[in-house]
Amino acid sequence: MSEVIATYLVHDAKGDLQKKAEGIALGLTVGSWTDLPLLEQEQLKAHKGRVLEVNKLEDCEKTNLFLGKKVTKGEIKIAYPSLNYSHDLPAILTTVFGKLSLDGEVKLVDMEFSDALKEAFPGPSFGVTGIREKLGVYDRPLLMSIFKGVIGRDLEYLKEQLKQQILGGVDLVKDDEILFDNPLTPFEDRITAGKEIIKQVYNETGHKALYAVNLSGKTYDLKDKAKRASELGADVLLFNVFAYGLDVLQSLAEDADVTVPIMAHPAVSGALTSSSLYGFSSSLLLGKLLRTAGADFTLFPSPYGSVALNREDALGIAENCLVKNQFKQSFPVPSAGIHPGLVPLLMNDFGIDSVINAGGGVHGHPNGAIGGGQAFRAAIDGTLSGISLKQAAESSNDLKIAIDLWGSTEVNK
Repeated sequence: MSEVIATYLVHDAKGDLQKKAEGIALGLTVGSWTDLPLLEQEQLKAHKGRVLEVNKLEDCEKTNLFLGKKVTKGEIKIAYPSLNYSHDLPAILTTVFGKLSLDGEVKLVDMEFSDALKEAFPGPSFGVTGIREKLGVYDRPLLMSIFKGVIGRDLEYLKEQLKQQILGGVDLVKDDEILFDNPLTPFEDRITAGKEIIKQVYNETGHKALYAVNLSGKTYDLKDKAKRASELGADVLLFNVFAYGLDVLQSLAEDADVTVPIMAHPAVSGALTSSSLYGFSSSLLLGKLLRTAGADFTLFPSPYGSVALNREDALGIAENCLVKNQFKQSFPVPSAGIHPGLVPLLMNDFGIDSVINAGGGVHGHPNGAIGGGQAFRAAIDGTLSGISLKQAAESSNDLKIAIDLWGSTEVNK
């Protein structure tokens, strides 16, 4: 049977989780059941939500204190027949979590799509393998840096900053998510300028890099802008998906004329994931659903930096990006507060198939973006070689400076 299975974390004041589950299953499908005539029950049976599991969890006194009432904590799993909705994420999310998201302490923690339903979604167009092929890098995490302080600056400033970052050895450079189309650095001009710098550095050093340009504007203009970016030879599109919607991401990913990888930024997602009682789990929203909708990269807060995410949640995002299934793998990109001293921890937790993403950790280096990038590359190479960062710093002054400035965390295996 084609269906979606939704898993919820609930906190119920009435204490009857089985009744709560039955109410959700009926309320989000046929509405009522026991009061229907037998003939109508038979007719609607294929549309009725099914309660698959109800598991009571250990109560949490902190939650009771926060809510000002005693609640029963539990996990509920319900199957929703695909006969009830069109095969698109807006319809599916409205079915499994639409009005339920307004009904007290309920958090959607997971969704499982049947194989038949997955066929309606594109998944990443390039994925981990396709991005690695573009760069010719197969044996290490990728390194990405971010434009900083470019709002109000002209194109020449942007080009110089891009050049410095690539000369430092980074593999990808992305726009700041708050850099939108503007007269000083127009969208199309950023693409052509980026191509010019990337080609120049490659000719000088043989180092390949990709530039992720921020795709922004009114929703109905996005496809035309993305197609134009493809025509101009853009490397990657950065996209603030939660400002627009998952379905907009999918429409871009499955358009044959949009021939550019898509990097999904988590801006706005905190409003949907941060609560332990409401909204979506991070692993579902930033991992599974972004990959299903077509993101080749998914950015999310790392567990260690300035905007830290719970480690279990961050690892769950990465797992959903990389787990083997019919979709291509997405690159997990743990971000925020990353510096070279965290490289062993990042590689231990997220492995080789990840992107190390740094802003201040590159630009804040005393030797500039070149020194910052080279410090990261030395840290990556040292970790891959099985030596400590202190040992790696013996042959890299840039790494030594970074460690002295930000410290380091070794991983004992």
